Amino acid sequence: MNGYQMPNNGWNQQMMPSNGWWDNNNNGQWWMNGQIPMNNNNNNGPQPFPDFEGMLPIEQSYIENILRLNSGKRARVYMTFENNPEWTAQVFEGIVEEAGRDHIVLSDPDNDTWYLLLMVYLDYVTFDEEIEYDYPFNDIDPAEALAQQGGPTG
Repeated sequence: MNGYQMPNNGWNQQMMPSNGWWDNNNNGQWWMNGQIPMNNNNNNGPQPFPDFEGMLPIEQSYIENILRLNSGKRARVYMTFENNPEWTAQVFEGIVEEAGRDHIVLSDPDNDTWYLLLMVYLDYVTFDEEIEYDYPFNDIDPAEALAQQGGPTG
């Protein structure tokens, strides 16, 4: 031992019992003896959601995708910066250029300014025109797409 001793507050005994093992190669999970991790996709990531033509996976239905559908539209982005006495709330106006899971890129052509805004501060977004919300599914019935791909049918 190197002279450092972990404090004994009961946490280790409760959270990580001694009859198991930590697997860094399988998404960093704790396994109890007798459990066998299953990984059939020959990589160490999670199983992907099946891709069917014209459909987005369920896990991609986030706000950044709604913003992407409305790319090129003028928007007002309302944000709150807590614990900042100078900027408690701010409104940014501009054209939606890009959106990611944690950010929005706006351009303001009126003053040649570009904004990189963090989603963590986002309250809401308004548009002057109708919000595009539906994903373009290429007029494919999801049940029909599943059947064509050999997926489960109802």
